[in-house]
Amino acid sequence: MEKINIGMSPLTAVGFSQTLKNIYFYRMDAVTIEKAANAIADKHRLSIILAASRQSAIQCCEITELTGLSQPTVSHHIKILVDSGLLIYDKTGRNVQLTINKEMMKFLSSFFGQLS
Repeated sequence: MEKINIGMSPLTAVGFSQTLKNIYFYRMDAVTIEKAANAIADKHRLSIILAASRQSAIQCCEITELTGLSQPTVSHHIKILVDSGLLIYDKTGRNVQLTINKEMMKFLSSFFGQLS
């Protein structure tokens, strides 16, 4: 196999590789933040997050009562919140417990803290 010289020293190539990794992680972080921000942009999902933050865990039936939404609509909102990483979904038998993903909240807090 023939080596192709693209005009970079090995040291520059390593720096270039690190730059690509930094861009990848920046984009990954941007996508994560965008998903989370879109998830809490809805008033019902925001109320679910706020209710879950006041308790150690919240159940789906409590969310239905809290929001006044139908069970399928609540399930849709929960899916968006779980997919965005804001809530952790734990199912034991027929019981579903939702908890705040504290690591995600720390990540978002750190991100928004850098903006100020």
